Amino acid sequence: MTGSRTEKIETAARLITHARYLAAFTGAGISTPSGIPDFRSAGKGLWERDDPMQVASATAFYYHPQRFYNWLRPLLSDSYQALPNPAHLALAGLEKKGILKAIITQNIDGLHQRAGSTNVIELHGSLQRFYCSACKVPSLDIDNIAATILSAEIPTCSNCGGIIRPDITLFEEALPATAWQQAESEIKAADLLLVAGSSLEVYPASSLPHEAHRHGCSIIVLNYTSTSIDKHAKVVLHMDVATGLPEILDCINSIS
Repeated sequence: MTGSRTEKIETAARLITHARYLAAFTGAGISTPSGIPDFRSAGKGLWERDDPMQVASATAFYYHPQRFYNWLRPLLSDSYQALPNPAHLALAGLEKKGILKAIITQNIDGLHQRAGSTNVIELHGSLQRFYCSACKVPSLDIDNIAATILSAEIPTCSNCGGIIRPDITLFEEALPATAWQQAESEIKAADLLLVAGSSLEVYPASSLPHEAHRHGCSIIVLNYTSTSIDKHAKVVLHMDVATGLPEILDCINSIS
């Protein structure tokens, strides 16, 4: 739609207020205001510096674990030190009001949960969970594992001695089936989908907003750059999510 930023914010607020079932789809752009780097932004994305197949693939983990953990260490540190920003808090506020039913996220930082959101579907896993790559036993002492990684050591399983890995989806691996099924269920249930902080460049996660559109779901896009779903969206806001989402929530509060 055309119109001023204020008009678009107001339209988004009205769409959300009248939605029967609102879901959100979030990506790295919702966490960059918290100090977590994204992966693909020109000039500053993580893949500008490293080849993901060399550092973040299943092959890298199993055959070059030290290289893998050297790459993961700063990301883990950033994620553990980060705090939810106003965008995370705005989505949690929408859930608390009973408006937002679910968040489908590509992020692995756990900031949605720390902001207070409860129904969060993590398509790519989480750095808040670890398990043994050999015996598959979940690791419960997360603080000790994180400390081991941050001290430049490779964490090993106390049960079998295997190398412990984060419960995240690496390159060469499929998305977790349960999370994907849950995400598809939410997409089918939604009549309004809020795409926030995602450039929709990572497949197959990027297919979900398009699937929602095919089912007749209305779309709101809030992202710095253009996305492949913009042409189908009711509202497109190319702006900082940490500014835009709180403005939408404030507008909802003023009209509800």
